Amino acid sequence: MGFMNRLLGREERSSVENPSVPISSPNIVAFLGLDAMSASGETVTIDSALGVPAVWAAANFLPGTLAGLPLHLYKRTSSGRERASGGLATVLHDAVNPGMSSFDWRIYMFGQVFTEGRGVTFIERNATGKPMNLWPLDPGGVTVKRKNGQKVYEYRDGQSRKVVYEASEVIDIPFMLKRDMLGHRSPILTNKDVVGLAQAVTRYGSKFFQNGGVPPFAITGPFQSAGALQRSADDLAAAVQKAAKENRLALSLPPGHDIKQLGVDPEKSQLVELQRFIIEQIARIYSLPPVFLQDLTHGTFSNTEQQDLHLVKHTIKRWVEQFEQELNLKLFGRNNNRQYAEMNVDGLLRGDFKARMEGYAKGIQNAILKPNEVRRRENLPDDPEGDKLLVQGATVPLGSQPNQTQPPAGDDDDA
Repeated sequence: MGFMNRLLGREERSSVENPSVPISSPNIVAFLGLDAMSASGETVTIDSALGVPAVWAAANFLPGTLAGLPLHLYKRTSSGRERASGGLATVLHDAVNPGMSSFDWRIYMFGQVFTEGRGVTFIERNATGKPMNLWPLDPGGVTVKRKNGQKVYEYRDGQSRKVVYEASEVIDIPFMLKRDMLGHRSPILTNKDVVGLAQAVTRYGSKFFQNGGVPPFAITGPFQSAGALQRSADDLAAAVQKAAKENRLALSLPPGHDIKQLGVDPEKSQLVELQRFIIEQIARIYSLPPVFLQDLTHGTFSNTEQQDLHLVKHTIKRWVEQFEQELNLKLFGRNNNRQYAEMNVDGLLRGDFKARMEGYAKGIQNAILKPNEVRRRENLPDDPEGDKLLVQGATVPLGSQPNQTQPPAGDDDDA
């Protein structure tokens, strides 16, 4: 009955089942012994999907980009805000625990989000309740449940020890929640047919060139028996592979025998066009412009720049907002109004020196940024006169510009 319950998808455990495998994890497919079979006949797993270059590019680009954004802690003040230092600010910006930097933590978290579909981290607090360390958890060992109406996270480590965390103790970033708001969807397994097609195309191309570019074929001739036919097929297949290894272009056939091609060659089957279409499909899964999957088929100087803006406005912003709100809720609680964590999207411009300097110049000349604020962003020391707002024109301190309403000297009416 246990096997039938698992086969029918019933979320039920018995004593012989492995308690370390949570029902909410994508690896439940492997545990049940069922294949994540796609329409193309390919079995899709996280590891096999990462063998597709477009999936690999997306699953590395997004986590790397988000992890590279500066993450700071700010305090609200009567005049606005100021950046905090030490304590939790150091944890978020530099090292989340003694053995992991903030960059490594974020790239791991978002790497799990864009593959498994969820990133989970435990918040370690001191005796006063202040966060001390952040410890990322293996999402495969996490089961999300409701207990007395409240969400809890049940975690089993490699030794099958079970720990139950309250929702306030866990930073949880899902790719997409299911309708029960507990389970999650993996972008790879949810779109297994697209990923399976990509795997099938890669496999077909490998087999095609393994045979020296010779497509499948049939043998015709005066065969006397089924055994003779089978031997001829085996001998010819071996001859094709040998010719491919030795870079020979000719095959010898017995008199009266011939070979006929089966199927179509890659050009007629539009294999190259299919590869490009798969890249576009995977770009849609991750809401990425194709140029960020190294596809410049339709890329130009102008539309590539627009795709860069599209990335920030419609993809990066969405994940930054989700990450910031989850951090602020779990680290400070819903009634906090004193401090907050924020990612600086301006960090995406660090690679473009010209655009960065032009933006700084406009900010200073229009009394938006102070020179010292710009210098701090560029890791430069403060200037003694750099804490004043300036205006465009002579670029003088705000309030000290000359009064233009008085007539210049020498323009008095002497008549």
